[in-house]
Amino acid sequence: MKNKILLSIALSVTLFTFAQTPCENGYALNYPCDGYDLQSHISLAEMGASDGNDSWGWTDPNTGTEYALVGLNNGTAFIDLSDPINPVYLGKLPTHTSPSIWRDIKVYQNHAFVVSEAGGHGMQVFDLTRLRDVPNPPETFTEDAHYSGFGGSHNIVINEETGFAFSVGDDTFGGGAHFINIQDPLNPVAAGGYAAGGYTHDAQVIIYDGPDSDYTGKEIFFGSNADHVEIVDVTDKNNPIQITAFTYSGTGYTHQSWLTEDRNYMLLGDEGDEFDFGFNTRTIVINVSDLDNIVLHMEYEGETSSVDHNGYVIGDKYYLANYSSGLRVVDISDIENGIMTASNYFDTYPSNNNANYAGSWNVFPFFESGNIVISGENGFTLVRDNSSLGNSDADIENFNLYPNPAKNKLKVNSKNEPLKQIEVFNVLGQRILNLNFSSSLSENIDISTLNTGMYLVKINNLTTKRLIVK
Repeated sequence: MKNKILLSIALSVTLFTFAQTPCENGYALNYPCDGYDLQSHISLAEMGASDGNDSWGWTDPNTGTEYALVGLNNGTAFIDLSDPINPVYLGKLPTHTSPSIWRDIKVYQNHAFVVSEAGGHGMQVFDLTRLRDVPNPPETFTEDAHYSGFGGSHNIVINEETGFAFSVGDDTFGGGAHFINIQDPLNPVAAGGYAAGGYTHDAQVIIYDGPDSDYTGKEIFFGSNADHVEIVDVTDKNNPIQITAFTYSGTGYTHQSWLTEDRNYMLLGDEGDEFDFGFNTRTIVINVSDLDNIVLHMEYEGETSSVDHNGYVIGDKYYLANYSSGLRVVDISDIENGIMTASNYFDTYPSNNNANYAGSWNVFPFFESGNIVISGENGFTLVRDNSSLGNSDADIENFNLYPNPAKNKLKVNSKNEPLKQIEVFNVLGQRILNLNFSSSLSENIDISTLNTGMYLVKINNLTTKRLIVK
């Protein structure tokens, strides 16, 4: 009974920062996982917030440093990922007006553009190069510019090829797309809008490079419009033209979509169907190879009943923020033949996989390093595919603990790297032991003072392994 209570405590703890924990036997710390290691975690409390939402990323073109941009109920957090196992919370850009659980961020020309459903919020513009030198983090930042052409907005989309932003779900153009010229990032200029399709919840906008030659080189807007898909030619901002509108059966809430890289298919997430119809996580795949005549290609049903939120395609992988099931990765290499296969996952909400709005809101899988940001109710979590580790990461497996479970004595072995420091933490993140060594490959640790339960053993500030004390 005591062990069950301790396990329950371990599964509920998410409020401390910890670094580099391999996914072993289906878990990384208390997080269920398959194929993804935990790099690090920063809680909402550490960022001075009570709720989390969207995320995006920026890579400094001068230094190559990666930064996570994380939406919070009361602002936008900036996190330096120079050392992904020891990320630095640099500070926060506070909300322009009031707090809101809805905040969205995108990046263009080294600037972050932030919108929120908070009343009167408009669009904040923040110069990301300021993050290169933050002497005393965490800092409270100020915006560098502000656009007041709308009040509250649900989402922002940016086409980096053209330098246009598209606010969607705001209080203009019937909630449809509000066009903004951001080619001069600190001087956004209103550029019209599109109201004919009604409210837009999210969108992807590209310079079209797909198989339909009728639209090659055109700027095309792929909107998720609550009850249908709306595809619009927005090349001429003064004269946007609807190409097609598409509906599908079992519509709950047409939430967000992303195109495959060959532009043949759109992967669409419906945020309401799991509630309304009892589906497991459902992805609607639409053949958009002929933009004037798009058709349903297939439907993919996931492994759990969790609600899908934001999903993105890179190559043959679909990276989905799946609320209570966390990050879910789906193999789409055979999508043409109607086959999608569940691949790996990292679940930042261990409590359940039910249909609810708890858990992961967004994932950002676009960093060249392979690090993936997961954001939402669990704050900031950074993970990495353990099948693509470099040599330095592979050294993690050179450490082992014996025996495990252990009672009074623990032996820590290293195959290659000398042991310099061993730290032991309880599940609350409190350091219980801190031992330093002169460089040996094997050390015996006295753990007779530790109570029964689960502990975390951090070795050389490189990796963390779970230890059960019996």
